Amino acid sequence: MAAPLSRPGGGRFVTFEGGEGAGKSTQIKLLAERLEAFGLRTVVTREPGGSPGAEIMRHLVLSGMGKLLGSATESLLFAAARADHVKLVIRPALEQGMWVLCDRFADSTRAYQGYAGQVETQFLDALERVTIGDLKPDLTIVLDLPVETGMRRAAERRGKGAPDRFEGEAVEFHQKLRDAYRQIAEREPERCALIDAESEPSVVAGRVLKVLHDRLLSPSAPAEAIRA
Repeated sequence: MAAPLSRPGGGRFVTFEGGEGAGKSTQIKLLAERLEAFGLRTVVTREPGGSPGAEIMRHLVLSGMGKLLGSATESLLFAAARADHVKLVIRPALEQGMWVLCDRFADSTRAYQGYAGQVETQFLDALERVTIGDLKPDLTIVLDLPVETGMRRAAERRGKGAPDRFEGEAVEFHQKLRDAYRQIAEREPERCALIDAESEPSVVAGRVLKVLHDRLLSPSAPAEAIRA
């Protein structure tokens, strides 16, 4: 079992990653409800976005502006959004002892712009040093499911609306994303947990809770308290 990181204030930082339609927002909502019922203060946030400046960047990126400028420039937009988000939301919450549950973080840039967009690793390393420094998630949940399933779910979710910048990419792009996330989880098993997300949301939530309990909660905390 990986030892929880020591943070001022006792906060915990949990990120959720995965391709389109993986169910990140659903699982974050379910986890937040469980943690709050367990007496833990939580902050639910997302990337790109989560703070006023970052939400502006989110609009630019998802509208397709970043794609027009190229993957490297798109990475810069994400970096600017992340810097604002970390400064105004994530770090303050952690310092207050809160659990921060974030829909996407730096791994998404590694997968989308790095692996799929072919931006050089050294460039992304430099952006991370500037934007997040030594801030790393205590736990990253990687929700994994077949590309076809994820794309179908994403289409059902948006209904008659137009696909955003990433939903509109070809199947090959999304397969690269899945491969990237699986590689990230394999490279950093102490931080990441790869979870099968093809099942019903309640089943997936149970898997998430088990990982979280095993890795982050005090050994003295009874498992049934968080899983019930």
